[in-house]
Amino acid sequence: MRPGTPESRSNPFGDDISPAPGRGNPFSSPFGSRPASSFGSSSAVRGLPQRYFHSRRVRKGEVEQPWRAKVDPKEKWVTIIPLIGLALGFGIAGFLIYDGLKSVVHHKYCPVFSDDFSSGELNPAIWTKEAEVGGFGNGEFEETTIDDTNVYIEDGKLIIRPSLQDATLIDANSVINLTADGTCTSDVLSNCVSITNLTTNEIVQPVKSGRINTKAGGTIKYGRVQVTARMPVGDWLWPAIWMLPVNNTYGPWPESGEIDIAESRGNNHTYAQGGNNIVSSALHWGPNPANDAWWRTNNKRQALHTTYAASEHTFGLEWSQKYLFTWVDSILLQVTYVNFNEPLWQRGGFPSFDTNGTRLTDPWDQTAGDDAAPFDQEFYLILNVAVGGTNGWFQDGKSGKPWVDSSPTAKRDFWLAQDQWYPTWNAPGAGQMEVSKVEMWQQCDGNE
Repeated sequence: MRPGTPESRSNPFGDDISPAPGRGNPFSSPFGSRPASSFGSSSAVRGLPQRYFHSRRVRKGEVEQPWRAKVDPKEKWVTIIPLIGLALGFGIAGFLIYDGLKSVVHHKYCPVFSDDFSSGELNPAIWTKEAEVGGFGNGEFEETTIDDTNVYIEDGKLIIRPSLQDATLIDANSVINLTADGTCTSDVLSNCVSITNLTTNEIVQPVKSGRINTKAGGTIKYGRVQVTARMPVGDWLWPAIWMLPVNNTYGPWPESGEIDIAESRGNNHTYAQGGNNIVSSALHWGPNPANDAWWRTNNKRQALHTTYAASEHTFGLEWSQKYLFTWVDSILLQVTYVNFNEPLWQRGGFPSFDTNGTRLTDPWDQTAGDDAAPFDQEFYLILNVAVGGTNGWFQDGKSGKPWVDSSPTAKRDFWLAQDQWYPTWNAPGAGQMEVSKVEMWQQCDGNE
């Protein structure tokens, strides 16, 4: 068909499917506004072209598709490179898992004791109540007692509950002398005697509480410990699950070590240092108290959307000659992990001289080849609820703390603020640590 002919004027597109000019809008429906469904199938509609919606610009087979004829060899790397990355990732992950597992010796553990307190009485073959007023090196504000007021079993649970001191011992000159009746469990006189002196504003311990240990019937050198407990609610309460050496083989604290499985604070979650929504775990070790390197082996774990006082949790320890770690509820939820892969004296980076000019020496130098020292001796378990203290566990000026650690009247200042803190101990379910089970195992496979 040539241009200019009647046929070309009637159909300038030169095909048999395009409507000729002057025959209406080529994009409108040829049947007006009636919906297509009203006409039945397209094959039944007389006059409707079968290829009406076929492109009039591009015919079938006219578009080149070179990628079908020849594949670019580089394209295969789009698949190969990600597969190589995945393979490397799995390989590295597998190596890390293997490397971690091979460093953990799978020991055999033999039970030392398991106490669920179902007997209704504290087993004297395992537990010993401590009676002291010395503050246990932390300047704590409690007197620990051996009576049933502060440590007792109720509804199958061990309860450790602080209480107020007898006001008559604070409001007048008086003396607490635990040696007089032979109840003091310390051989240090200052831990057994306390006085109130109204002239100097010195007072006896303003509260009573409980502290018990397993020194009589539960000690281990390497093994496991699990304590299922609910932490207390109450301002300035200091609950602790921890261990001390049976013998001070390497010298006085902290030369012979201390293992803190779990410590917390009874204050609520708004407390600046973290209240009962935080537990802390640490090892204490060093040549003297001023050079305690606990901060190198310390960590915290926050409760997830709850507190450690809202319900029971299991606080655990696993300890061998190669490593020591603590955990909460599962060994996968570790708090502190320490590898004994170098001498602690070397790890501590201690100075050659103390601030007073005293030369510092390695208290574990006789244990060459034993990188776990001082954590290579028998330890026993302690459960207690301390109150207050002057060692910095409760920092000065934080969240309304009513005393200053360095003040000679710290205990009295705390006592006078009891209208602020004592009500927090007496809310329903508050003011006490509840323990439902304690278990201890000794490593017994001879791999020491």
